[in-house]
Amino acid sequence: MPAVEVMFDQAGEGMYTQSGGMAWMSEGVVMETSTRGGFFKGMGRVFAGESLFMASYSAVKPGAIIAFASTVAGEILPIDLATNGPMICQKGAFLCAQPTVQLNVAFTKKISAGLFGGEGFILEEIAGTGICFLEIDGDKVIKDLAPGEVIKVDTGNVVGFQKGMSYEIETVKGLKNKLLGGEGLFLTRLVGPGRVILQTQNFAEFAGRVAGFIPAR
Repeated sequence: MPAVEVMFDQAGEGMYTQSGGMAWMSEGVVMETSTRGGFFKGMGRVFAGESLFMASYSAVKPGAIIAFASTVAGEILPIDLATNGPMICQKGAFLCAQPTVQLNVAFTKKISAGLFGGEGFILEEIAGTGICFLEIDGDKVIKDLAPGEVIKVDTGNVVGFQKGMSYEIETVKGLKNKLLGGEGLFLTRLVGPGRVILQTQNFAEFAGRVAGFIPAR
């Protein structure tokens, strides 16, 4: 169950996270809660799997510390947007970021991706400059696709990908595969060039397995 701990070098530096994302902090850190961009932008984040209100933390003295913990077992992945560019991420992938990072709503371009992609029409776009941290369920796997290179992934195992990559949903071929394959009817198809971040655990499937062992009342 990882956490990211940040030490502020000087007063005025800050981080922000969704409501409830902070795990611990030292003295010398102040908190401010807001919709961060207005009510409508906040509502967009709600549909993208985040909270309406965001909590911003800033240091009032050098050496102050704050930590943000993941919600499930896995990893926390730092992303430097200056070198990786804007990212399109699945719902709930965002953990925390510097104030220069923008968390926006991204709509899937094709109806098929929205209907069958497992994440709905709305995803998260993480842009701007600075460092953001993403939650990974299980272990991370990073794929750098060459131009025209294709990877097909179970949708729940996609964490994010660089903005501008082709993102489509395709049907599993073969009636027997659809009915008996156990992998669902659809796969996410990503086309390079660009970086794809995957996770080894699909938490929704994991939760479903656990729920199967809970006795019904």
